Amino acid sequence: MRILFIGSVEFSKKALLKLIKLNADIAGVVTKKDAGINADFADLAPVCTEKDIPYKHVEDINSKENIDWMRRIAPDIMFCFGFSHLLKEEVLQIAPMGVIGYHPARLPENRGRHPLIWALAKGLDKTASTFFFIKKGLDDGDILSQAEVLIDYSDNARSLCDRVTKRALEQIEDFLPKLKDGTFNRIPQDPARSGYWRKRVEKDGEIDFRADSRTVYNLIRALTRPYVGAHVSYKGKGIKVWAAKEVMVNSKEIDCGKVLDAAEGNILVKCGDNAILLTEHDFAKLPRKGDRL
Repeated sequence: MRILFIGSVEFSKKALLKLIKLNADIAGVVTKKDAGINADFADLAPVCTEKDIPYKHVEDINSKENIDWMRRIAPDIMFCFGFSHLLKEEVLQIAPMGVIGYHPARLPENRGRHPLIWALAKGLDKTASTFFFIKKGLDDGDILSQAEVLIDYSDNARSLCDRVTKRALEQIEDFLPKLKDGTFNRIPQDPARSGYWRKRVEKDGEIDFRADSRTVYNLIRALTRPYVGAHVSYKGKGIKVWAAKEVMVNSKEIDCGKVLDAAEGNILVKCGDNAILLTEHDFAKLPRKGDRL
């Protein structure tokens, strides 16, 4: 089973290395030279060079030149894991077995953008790791493999990404032989259960201390590295916050956003119910007690 692999993020690299370890027939790789919008960008060319796998850097994967190159690879199936451009129908038709995509969330309920960020920001206690057959629509193809992944209170973007990735690599090891011998199952998605997570914008990352402390905590852990970070507005500037802890505060009379304490690099801020302790941030100088964020 000849595989054409497409990807350009850290997960793509880990999945490709897993396939190589499983002795999969990687006939060719499509990747990118630069990060673009991806915070976790990874160029797969070094892996291909080391393993003597044909590869091609692309800007527009749907161009005639790139489609011709992929056709010459003559894949039986394509894996597209971690690639930010939609594949046109002409690309989807290249491999007779189709194209397998990956979505780190439950389908059909949680289609759409930024799935790991949304799962944490919404305070979900579980998500999923899903491989599916790509169609024209958005994340709506038949499911090949879906596994539940629990989310702990202490998780952040990095730890959840690591756990989802670990589960995904286990799934690859499970379904690869089934694809080879034709014993895999295709589970159609139920449109009645479908949901869609929209694209996030910069405003979504601004901390509103009028919210309860759990909401603020969830936003901060959702946007921490490798993502862009949540931010607060202070003296006309946006300042990143990377980690925080919830703190119980009994008084509801204190204004939301008021700095209750600032010492030893930590900033305690009143929220809508309790307080949040900002433990990792980009403040060059700590705000003073009594200031408002």
